[in-house]
Amino acid sequence: MSGRTTSVGRGTLCQILDIRYPIILAGMGGASGPELAAAVSNAGGLGVLGAAMQEPEGLDEWIRRTKSLTSEPFGVDTLLPARVPEDLTEEQLRAAIPAGYLDGVASIREQFGLPADADLKPLFPALSKAFFDRQLEVVMDHRVPVYAAGLGDPARYVEEFHRRGTKVIGVVGNVRNASRVAQGGTDVIVAQGHDGGGHNSPVGTMALIPQVVDAVGGRAAVVAAGGIGDGRGIVAAMALGATGVWMGTRFLGTEESNIPDGQKKQLLEASDQDTIVTRYVTGKPVRMLRSGLPPEFEKRGLGPLPFPQMGLVSGPLLGGAERVGRYDLSPGAAGQVAGMINSIQPAGEVVAQLVRETAEALERLGGSAL
Repeated sequence: MSGRTTSVGRGTLCQILDIRYPIILAGMGGASGPELAAAVSNAGGLGVLGAAMQEPEGLDEWIRRTKSLTSEPFGVDTLLPARVPEDLTEEQLRAAIPAGYLDGVASIREQFGLPADADLKPLFPALSKAFFDRQLEVVMDHRVPVYAAGLGDPARYVEEFHRRGTKVIGVVGNVRNASRVAQGGTDVIVAQGHDGGGHNSPVGTMALIPQVVDAVGGRAAVVAAGGIGDGRGIVAAMALGATGVWMGTRFLGTEESNIPDGQKKQLLEASDQDTIVTRYVTGKPVRMLRSGLPPEFEKRGLGPLPFPQMGLVSGPLLGGAERVGRYDLSPGAAGQVAGMINSIQPAGEVVAQLVRETAEALERLGGSAL
């Protein structure tokens, strides 16, 4: 597989992003750290830092670390949710959570013997528009080659990013949002289907990709995401009209992924039926490996809180479960391809394997290498 991909209005994906292979590491919050992003970029794909929950100072460190590990293009992924407080502290956000809800959360913590909030480093910061703007200032100051909005529309920032030489990716889950993001001048649109891990769409990948391609394919490069775990999935995405792939779960099973060994073990043991979609992580639908925590909220009659308050509640529980090794409670986000992962490999080897598998799948179909 080489950089020759299906043409789009402004060039091929590899030309747009200056990469060798049309394989992009999904910006998985916390999991896609400097080591993983650099390894994917060094192997010919585009590594993307999953910086959604990184404080600006930590993001600055991550970018500097990534630059020290690779001279190839890489990206940074943050969130730009449409509905979020302007600038509230964690205390102010917590004040909006009903006391009865916090009592229920305390009973969950007591039931499983999890540490108290005060004993934990916050898993999720107090998310507000001001927080996201401070993150973007760091990305712009570093003139990172690629910026990805893992959630929301980056249109208002596109002109400034382009002025600084940064390409912009938008992640969407339906045709309406794809059209809006394309109209804002975004270079690459990732259409992520319901199969994918983390924040995803109610629309299945096979149905979503061709509809997004038909709607915006002449204005931006369309990249497929959700349920793609090997070369066969890459070929299928190309057949649907995508110019490349955005892959997350497959790269969780690598030596460089920034998740605990206990979560990697859960990933290796997972089957095709071991993921769930829940709002009990961030307040928005998130696909993760099956966890024992969402049913505990439901048993207590506690519905999911809105974003970002839900993260302030779930973060300490998930972080506490990790602290005491209860990965059955905090197994991490993952897509439906989790059942395809049966070994932990270096990320560079995964990229090379994906390239070989894609060429082999095309050969079986009587095609030629990409």
